[in-house]
Amino acid sequence: MKNFDINEDPHRRFNPLINEWVLVSPHRAKRPWQGQNETISTEELPKYDPTCYLCPGNVRANGMNNPQYESSFVFENDFAAMKQEEIIFEDDIKHTFFKAKPEQGISRVVCFSPRHDLTLPEMEIADIENIIKTWQREYTDLGNIKYINHVQIFENKGSVMGCSNPHPHGQIWAQSSLPTQVEKTQNSLKSYYDKNKKTLLEDYVQAELNAGERIVIENDHFVALVPFWAIWPYETMIVSKRAVNKITNFTAEESSAFAKILKQLTTKYDNLFNTSFPYSSGIHQSPTDGLDHPEWHFHMHFYPPLLRSATVKKFMVGYEMLGESQRDITPEKSAEILRQLSDVHYKSLVKA
Repeated sequence: MKNFDINEDPHRRFNPLINEWVLVSPHRAKRPWQGQNETISTEELPKYDPTCYLCPGNVRANGMNNPQYESSFVFENDFAAMKQEEIIFEDDIKHTFFKAKPEQGISRVVCFSPRHDLTLPEMEIADIENIIKTWQREYTDLGNIKYINHVQIFENKGSVMGCSNPHPHGQIWAQSSLPTQVEKTQNSLKSYYDKNKKTLLEDYVQAELNAGERIVIENDHFVALVPFWAIWPYETMIVSKRAVNKITNFTAEESSAFAKILKQLTTKYDNLFNTSFPYSSGIHQSPTDGLDHPEWHFHMHFYPPLLRSATVKKFMVGYEMLGESQRDITPEKSAEILRQLSDVHYKSLVKA
């Protein structure tokens, strides 16, 4: 028998947000890599691409012309995942194995900038603040629609994440039901709030600040950290220090602080492997069903796939699909690596 070493020995960690476990195998990080290597584009993008369907003035797939927009630009997704039409449906309660129901919703695309060659870490703080204002407006407008009960704001960045267009953009899917991951989070947050009369993340963030091991960036209003239960190698979460349940309740100071920490975190990501770092990110906040939801606490997830370099990614296969999520490098080590990276983008250093 030996004493347990959390940095060396296999163990499971609990995720209280979705009530699930993750297997951590830190000793596996030492194994040599002989698997697939991703192809990373080193092509310098132009400021404007006449063939890009997201650039200002260009024609989209549906034949419509984009306006000559100068900041962020939002439009209805030409290939929406959901439809707005209300469908008459009678549920047959006798069906045990073949349950289905229509899902009504709206899908929109948010172009972050008219510049084809800029991603979040390369934008000015003022430009990111404008994106936040756009998210706030869309959350309000979509959430006020009677049948919309959840608004999901997210970004897929990089071809390795299935993003087919490098123009900086995100998406918003608004729908009548709570998505599965959000429903899991809702149940956990409400259970904790009902018992403790405080939000789960309010107590969690304070515990992380006290520990200090997994904090990547901190300012007066937000914390960027690697969650104790992180699955992806360099997964992070931005959490508001104040227990605010939705982005529209930010003060002006909080909006500015959120923009700054977004730029800092995504800059560190790019600096990790000197590449435009791919990820899926998304905001989790209060549902839009008209209820108060004091249990919700604003947070934003970042799920980047890269593991060892710009060309080696983490795969969710085998055990992850059949058993439970698993990671090799510990969250503490990931946080340490990210924390030590510069806040100045590597491209700026090269140009200097």
